[in-house]
Amino acid sequence: MSKKSNAKREAYKKKQEQQGKNVVNWIFGVLVGLAVLYLVYLSISMA
Repeated sequence: MSKKSNAKREAYKKKQEQQGKNVVNWIFGVLVGLAVLYLVYLSISMA
């Protein structure tokens, strides 16, 4: 294969990897936020 297509493939691979990590971070952030909201809800409902 030509160097150009290999370079494009590597760039695409890096981009996909970064986007994947970004999505995982967002998912964990949302889960943590929901957990905090649930704890607040529980503390209010118990009072």
